[in-house]
Amino acid sequence: MVSQRHKELFRDDIRSRGTRLSAADREKILSPYLPDPADLPRRAPQRRRKVSRKTPIRSFLKLQLNLLTYAFIHILFGIVTRVFQSYHAVVDRIFAIIYYHHRTPELIRKDVKSLKRLPEHLSVILSLRKEDDALAILMDEVAELAAWTVSSGIPVLSVYEKTGVLKSCIPILHQIIRSKLSSYYGTLAQQPTLQLFAPHHPIYNQQQSRAPSNRQNAATLTVLLLSATDGRETFVDLTKTLAEMSQSGKLLPEDITLELVDAEISEITTQPTTTMSAEGATRGSNQMISTVKPEPDLLLIFGPFLKLDGYPPWHIRLTEMFCTGGRSSRIASSDEAVEYHGFLRGLWHYAGAQMRFGR
Repeated sequence: MVSQRHKELFRDDIRSRGTRLSAADREKILSPYLPDPADLPRRAPQRRRKVSRKTPIRSFLKLQLNLLTYAFIHILFGIVTRVFQSYHAVVDRIFAIIYYHHRTPELIRKDVKSLKRLPEHLSVILSLRKEDDALAILMDEVAELAAWTVSSGIPVLSVYEKTGVLKSCIPILHQIIRSKLSSYYGTLAQQPTLQLFAPHHPIYNQQQSRAPSNRQNAATLTVLLLSATDGRETFVDLTKTLAEMSQSGKLLPEDITLELVDAEISEITTQPTTTMSAEGATRGSNQMISTVKPEPDLLLIFGPFLKLDGYPPWHIRLTEMFCTGGRSSRIASSDEAVEYHGFLRGLWHYAGAQMRFGR
């Protein structure tokens, strides 16, 4: 025990910040309480507390057991996944063989005849592949979709491609679609009327010299080309225009409503008013056509997963969406091919969907 006197000396020294006691005085006070160095070898060394350690063999076995369990679960899950993917791939191939159009509109109409409803406006999302002839493949896919659409009795087809490369080759695309329709319908008199346009572009309708009375097919197909510029940029341009009109006094701020914005966007993107033909371009003649339904009833995504990729959002508020890529798509390439059975499965899905409209 430390004596009370020594305690007071130390406390006074601490209060004075070590100025009262010298180093020798502090050693003199502490020396009675320190052990004698001559007695240290005689004392028995203190036993250290043993720390429990796991044996290396037990830790190694537990680690190997965990790795083995993980590998077993991983292999089992991989086998089950591959079995399901292979099963759906085989089923898809069987459907592709059974339900094939053979470039015959009658067979396509027969495939969709039993459906209780068909979309009035069909929209698809396509992507430009990273290949040398990617543009040619893309235009051929659009032509095939156009032939399937008009053969099914759907009057409007909108094609969304993010880059907008299709808008720069509308005359060539019109010719390719017309050539594809000739392989389905035969002569020009039997082919449906084709109208091709894009937002901010006139409708391209290459008129041919044929008598209207000799037409055997009165069907009309309108193909609308969309891109990423028809989404955010269109909305920004419309906002600037409305703001400038409001500042100049041409439009009151209270007149800018959701109905007005919706009507303006629909008019810009889906309601063309003029049509330009190859002959009409030289003659300077424009013709009026009917408006296009703004919102598609069905949106098909030809890909392994559901990805809108910048699709204009105001077009798909009440749209039913269907992704043609399924459980078997990961066996194939990442780019889903545009095939007829995928198109047909999309129509089946739309016919069986429940339209609740938020209820």
